[in-house]
Amino acid sequence: MNRLSDSFGRYLRILALIWVTGFIWSQAELSIAQAPASSQYKESIEKGRKILLDFKAERKPPGFSVAVGVNGEIVWSEGFGYADVENRTAVTPLTKFRIGSISKPVTAAAVALLYEQEKLDFDAPVQDYVSSFPQKRGKVTLRNLAGHLAGIRHYRGREFLNSKKYSTVLEGLDIFQADTLLFMPGERYSYSSYAWNLISAAVESQAGTDFLTYMRENVFRPLGMRHIIADHTDSLIAYRTRFYVLNDSGMVLNAAFVDNSYKWAGGGFISNTEDLVRFGTSHLEAGFLRQSTLDLLFTSQKTNSGETTGYGIGWSVGVDDQGRKWRAHGGGSVGGTAYLIIYPESKVVVALLCNLSGARYGDAPRRIAELFME
Repeated sequence: MNRLSDSFGRYLRILALIWVTGFIWSQAELSIAQAPASSQYKESIEKGRKILLDFKAERKPPGFSVAVGVNGEIVWSEGFGYADVENRTAVTPLTKFRIGSISKPVTAAAVALLYEQEKLDFDAPVQDYVSSFPQKRGKVTLRNLAGHLAGIRHYRGREFLNSKKYSTVLEGLDIFQADTLLFMPGERYSYSSYAWNLISAAVESQAGTDFLTYMRENVFRPLGMRHIIADHTDSLIAYRTRFYVLNDSGMVLNAAFVDNSYKWAGGGFISNTEDLVRFGTSHLEAGFLRQSTLDLLFTSQKTNSGETTGYGIGWSVGVDDQGRKWRAHGGGSVGGTAYLIIYPESKVVVALLCNLSGARYGDAPRRIAELFME
């Protein structure tokens, strides 16, 4: 009996040591992520929290996160609410959310790198890079694909709730590549996530490796984005949130199961807010990309008739009522709403993420950005 008690006691001590070690490690990560911001921004942060609490009261997201960068430094990073409602797991700055269509500007960075290496030509027919893509009635180029001017359709029916696993980028093209273009390329603006499926196939063709590997090795790692990753449904991913919707009565429910492997480039990544701020910061000035390339990404495209679209290469672009240039992208996913905005002249970047479908941030990102401008 004593031997059994001693063995059981040793077993409990080992479990306690494992638990304490794991707790200390997770707390260490958390303390780094929540390092105190400069007192310079204390008032701005307090006002920003008020904006976000108003957003929470109106839209009722179970959990959300914010990060703000100023002059290349993250000055505010905070989580609110629950990443997992049932288990009362709190959102922290480490929590990963679905970023939806913010995956498009992220992918645009890969396109830009290959463009700078003269491996991609924005005005060449896309079939030069993706030979399996059928010829259409007009010339489809990377430029009009990246600006939603190509005539490639968007989701139909329940395609947004796709739960099929796709093993390769090329498999994802099967969803739409046989369909007729909605219009002649350049004729008008029509938003299309599937256009970015085709862009990722071109990246993969010219990169000499698969799309996700190229993104990891050439975009994420060089920019210190240690947490962004493809939303693999068959993998254990640390700090990934659960995903939620509201029913007609305003009750929080689990979102439908989806597998976003059919659209990595257009809406398949998950990230925390800090990595998105790092990404946005890399686009404030030349460094990661040349200034001429940034100008290309941030110049609004035009239709064949000369009408500006307000969208460049993977980025929405504009000027606010104070005359300040902004570049931004939103993202809507099953169980996620995202927004990233940068003000190059003020060197301010704001990222907002939550784990609820259709949350809509309204003017919250811009109001928060204004709090941190000199």
